[in-house]
Amino acid sequence: VIPYAATHAWFSAGCSDTWMCSGIASRRDFYERISSLSMAPLWESLHQLVPPQPAPKYQPAHWDYDAVRPFLMESGALITAKEAVRRVLILENPAMAGTACITPTLYAGLQLILPGEVAPSHRHTQSALRFIVEGEGAYTAVDGERTTMHEGDFVITPTWTWHDHGNDSSKPMVWLDGLDIPMIALFNAGFAENGAEDEQEITIPEGTSDARFASGLLPVDWKPSRQTSPIFNYPYARTREALARLTKAGPPDACHGYKLRYVNPASGGAPIATMGTFMQLLPKGFATSPYRSTDGTVFSVVEGEGESTIGDRTFRWKKRDHFVVPSWAKVVHKASSETVLFSFSDRPVQERLDLWREDRGGK
Repeated sequence: VIPYAATHAWFSAGCSDTWMCSGIASRRDFYERISSLSMAPLWESLHQLVPPQPAPKYQPAHWDYDAVRPFLMESGALITAKEAVRRVLILENPAMAGTACITPTLYAGLQLILPGEVAPSHRHTQSALRFIVEGEGAYTAVDGERTTMHEGDFVITPTWTWHDHGNDSSKPMVWLDGLDIPMIALFNAGFAENGAEDEQEITIPEGTSDARFASGLLPVDWKPSRQTSPIFNYPYARTREALARLTKAGPPDACHGYKLRYVNPASGGAPIATMGTFMQLLPKGFATSPYRSTDGTVFSVVEGEGESTIGDRTFRWKKRDHFVVPSWAKVVHKASSETVLFSFSDRPVQERLDLWREDRGGK
């Protein structure tokens, strides 16, 4: 099949072959007539709609925290947490300007809450994760229970749960927000509601969720009522200890180093149904083998420094930096010092739809 764009160009430039010209003209006339019925020929776009392999329209990107942080602090002087509802600077993919997306399925941003502030209570169908980048002592409240947050903690806000944030500490708190906003928008399933008060009533003692569900045991008669995890704070101290034990259990994986995934204890699946979350340790001097997968992945550097080569671009990173690896882009991580990386992606959705694929050769 000769693409319409090419045949149109030939026709416009003048065609010496009468039969060819007649055929091109007939096709063009046909396309124009069916367009009035909001129809188009598949054969003109099939190669784009069903490509031989993923061809992401977004790109690798890196955010240096030293460059970003002054603007975060400046935003704190421009608008209050209450006025902004959520005072966040979006990490927007450079190839997707104006979309508020870091990948076509994921949103990411850095949220600031200053001492004494409260980010008002609301709820929405979009699920959210919080990964604490700087500070400790602020809290998130989810459906009547608070949890105090520390650097490196992974906290979830399940879909349609009331949540607010406050900072009782003496220093600013910054965390990475990850949400499935673009996915929910695709389904036109976005709903939101503001709370009657800035802070919801606390009805459950802090630590209850952890005590009931985080010990590898579950209450005998408890049955899950939703797909999200009943734990909403996964403390970094516990995660870091698990990584340290893993390093003593055998050699690192060639593509991942020592990598663990966060789980919902009720199902063994992801804590959030739409987003997978991971933590990995790269020993000092370790370089991963080339790797790629179909889930675009957002990284936050928890400890250490090094570099990642993503496709033909190399980014140097250090603690608190962020970067994104697009779908099916070959990536190699190199750690200059012992490094810990947090990451999240849309892998659970792809796996449920039998779409997720990886290539451990990276060719």
